Amino acid sequence: MNASTHDLKTALIVAAIAQEITATRRVPPVATYRVQLNHTFRFTDARHLVGYLDALGVSDLYVSPVFQARPGSMHGYDITDHRRLNPELGSADDFDRLAAALRERDMGLVLDMVPNHMGIGDPSNSWWMDVLENGPGSPYAGYFDIDWQPINPALAHKVLLPILDDQYGRALEAGKLRLAYADGAFRIELPGGNWLPVAPGTYDRVLQRGLPDLVAALDPDHEVVIEYQSILTAIHHLPPRNDMTAADLVERTREKEVIKRRIRTLAEREPATIEAIDQAVRSLNGTVGQPESFDGLDDLLNAQPYRPAFWRVASEEINYRRFFDINDLAAIRVERPEVFQATHGLLFDLLGDGRVTGLRIDHPDGLWNPPAYFHSLQRDHILRQVAARLPDADPDELADAIDAWFGAQAERPDLAYPNPPLYVVAEKILSPGEAIPESWAVHGTTGYDALAALNGLFVDGRNESAFTDLYCEFIGRRTDFHGLTTDTREMILRVSMASELNALAHGLDRLSERNRHYRDFTLNGLTVAIRELLASLPAYRTYLTDLTTGPTEQDIAWIEAAVEQAKQRNPRTAASLFDFFGDLLLLRNIDDFPEAERGEVLGFIMKFQQLSGPVMAKGVEDTAYYTYHRLTSLNEVGGEPARFGTTPTEFHDANRRRAERWPHSMLTLSTHDTKRSADVRARLNGLSEQSGPWREALASWHGLNAGQRDTVAGRPVPDRNTETLLYQTLLGVWPLDLDPTQPDAAGLTALRERVGAYLTKAEKEAKVHTSWINPNTPYDRALQVFLDRVLDPSHPFLSAFAPMQRRLAYSGHLTSLSQQLLLLTMPGVPDIYQGSELWDLSLVDPDNRRPVDYARREQALVELRQRIDAGDDALPGLVGELLDSWTDGRIKLYLIHRALGYRRRQSGLFATGAYEPLAAVGAKAEHVVAFARRCDDAACVVVSPRLVATLTEAGDEPRRPVGAETWADTWLPLPGDQPGQRYCDVLTGRTLTVSPDGAPDGSIGLPLSDILAVAPLALLERL
Repeated sequence: MNASTHDLKTALIVAAIAQEITATRRVPPVATYRVQLNHTFRFTDARHLVGYLDALGVSDLYVSPVFQARPGSMHGYDITDHRRLNPELGSADDFDRLAAALRERDMGLVLDMVPNHMGIGDPSNSWWMDVLENGPGSPYAGYFDIDWQPINPALAHKVLLPILDDQYGRALEAGKLRLAYADGAFRIELPGGNWLPVAPGTYDRVLQRGLPDLVAALDPDHEVVIEYQSILTAIHHLPPRNDMTAADLVERTREKEVIKRRIRTLAEREPATIEAIDQAVRSLNGTVGQPESFDGLDDLLNAQPYRPAFWRVASEEINYRRFFDINDLAAIRVERPEVFQATHGLLFDLLGDGRVTGLRIDHPDGLWNPPAYFHSLQRDHILRQVAARLPDADPDELADAIDAWFGAQAERPDLAYPNPPLYVVAEKILSPGEAIPESWAVHGTTGYDALAALNGLFVDGRNESAFTDLYCEFIGRRTDFHGLTTDTREMILRVSMASELNALAHGLDRLSERNRHYRDFTLNGLTVAIRELLASLPAYRTYLTDLTTGPTEQDIAWIEAAVEQAKQRNPRTAASLFDFFGDLLLLRNIDDFPEAERGEVLGFIMKFQQLSGPVMAKGVEDTAYYTYHRLTSLNEVGGEPARFGTTPTEFHDANRRRAERWPHSMLTLSTHDTKRSADVRARLNGLSEQSGPWREALASWHGLNAGQRDTVAGRPVPDRNTETLLYQTLLGVWPLDLDPTQPDAAGLTALRERVGAYLTKAEKEAKVHTSWINPNTPYDRALQVFLDRVLDPSHPFLSAFAPMQRRLAYSGHLTSLSQQLLLLTMPGVPDIYQGSELWDLSLVDPDNRRPVDYARREQALVELRQRIDAGDDALPGLVGELLDSWTDGRIKLYLIHRALGYRRRQSGLFATGAYEPLAAVGAKAEHVVAFARRCDDAACVVVSPRLVATLTEAGDEPRRPVGAETWADTWLPLPGDQPGQRYCDVLTGRTLTVSPDGAPDGSIGLPLSDILAVAPLALLERL
């Protein structure tokens, strides 16, 4: 092929790529609605919601993982097979009907994808079972991140399985591991119905025992006996499972299955065969009470490519990478092309024909190379689509052309990755000051950064000192949150992730031993350096992936900060140790290593990076958040509890940055992972305005409940820190239909069960008095007893609790409405978590996965739409009625429906419109946040109240924050508008006219008393 012909072909391919992207690129969602699928809420149930969600104003259904998961999974993150849809969710036809129902309404389907790990706690994971059966000789051995040469030499070529409820020897001799024959194969059966495969190369240890019985039953020359002996010979000739060539792997994979088939055939053909096998199995299984009778089974287990172990062993010796510290979730090596293709084949099929239109990527910080993964998603999706369009194109030329196209995009900042072809958001938690890496081919995050900024807007930062003093005085000690998180991360590394730390330290020790500049650093010193930098890192991870490009400026700042903090925390450790390790992580000393070893150095750094995210998550989100209770509404995923609130200026700055760089990033208030729902946080944020009443309440309630505590190990349960968590929890989740002074028995019982389950989880996660690893049963029991006594209707606490509870419930519903309106109109794609269109007072999972009463929501929406159809003149009366009956939640549903309807009609305004902060002036200016969205001739103004607990105080009964009585002379300037400009309030249907009359500063605008005359918030459409 000459150059001109090649250039012409390349041009045609590139044109096809551009055409394909134009044809398949779906407009980013207007708004998503998240549902949790499981065996109680299936594809068919989701399909029945499509009409309701469309009427609500949602553009895309957003679902939890749909691939085959562990049986009974309630969340779907323990995937056992990426190549199949989860049968518990319904059939493939059910899924197709769901996708078709969405397409009929021009709605999309955003899918939660889990590329980092798989569930291995059930035999339904055929890849993992094959690894357990064949060890390094499994074709899937490289799919999982297993160290086949771990620190403990006894585990060479083995997988440690921490699955036993007791020490191995005791479990064995108690008969908890039982050999069984099943359809030509052998397995080890465990309590609870689980089982482990037996390696085919060790079948002879069973069959040999049965041979004398078979010979005795039949003639030694009988054809069955001869075949039986031939099978034993075949077992002996299986290629060894360690250090195999590619040919050995193919042969072993084939021949082991042939052996199983021959055993099965022989057993079915001759009853004496199965009798001999059964007798051999019985002899190996031993007799409880006779320890020596288990020697044979012990020998058989020791010959397996796995080692069953007490579950407590995991923290120190486990040799496969896990999702965080969860033994049943094993990390997979999706960076390998064969693993990527095997785990994404079905996904690309669903994307290719439009059944799935977008992706949420779970835990990308756990991946080996996150930017490369996101690039592969985009590239391979387009590659498949273009290949289907150009079936005669050379695959290599096609791939080269697509790489060239993506390369050209990367050269153009205006086209690079703000809007890649496939809609993808990453579950990335951004630390303060952190931005989404520019190299990620995504549309943004799943919204925890927006949640933190939005939630903090309703926290009164002026009271930080008072709240800090109150908290520290009540619990009797000073607590620095940043110091606490460093300590909790270090504790995680010493306890639940010690094995990962040890593996890293030995890897670094091997590198340093081979280098004369660093070989005097000891293993213990290197362990300290790794542990301290992981505990001190100010972000979830760094992203060094290439020796040539090196670290980013952000990576450098984080590592340097961690080094300095590690030095300060360890004055007795040589500073040179931390300097060496920091320089290594930043490649500053890479020239000290031979060129042949530099790839190994990079590999070590990337393993370090894979560990830092789980350490941060377990140490902060799953430990410190359950330990630090100054104001628990701040203890949220993606949040920063040490930061007491967000100023309007900070909120606006975050929105402007998102509008400019990530306009389609997801926005959220509640998710399946949040520690508290948005409505719970909204209530508790009201406490930040009432440090005085909160101080009085804490003292009063503590005194009332002092006699309700039991003592465990000489200490009262609960301590004061847990006590303040309990009171805040009760304030946050107290049901609107449950009167604390005269509680309904059934309602109180249901609340007690929910809060009791939450306290159990919270205290075990805190790891102070009890934990999952070391349960303190007397403490756990005493905590539940205290809760029961406190919630006893005859006890005076509930009457004393009622006034504060009612005040926060009232201010909380107004805060909820305000933050909901902001979510629906600020830059990004708003997501609504299942059921939260009405009040949702949920705690952390599993509480937030309770069934949703959709029939109630659908009926409420139908009735509201009928009322809306009466025309704008009827809207003020409807809004007033909904506000009067706010406890039923219909006002929130109405707000979402109206705002989403407007957003759908003006999708361009919200997708690409400019964001303009607006600053109120006057007496109540600090109590309002406002902004404008503008795009061409379309524009709107959003007005929401903040710090409403103070705003609504009016004697015994709170005041609705509307009209001149609340807003007095407060004025909203509208720069760029002229007198006479008219706006229509989407929520109330009222028309307002811009004027300079009444402005305290002479500006053009509107008085808050007019904007918020009927409803406490407004969405003004410019006419």
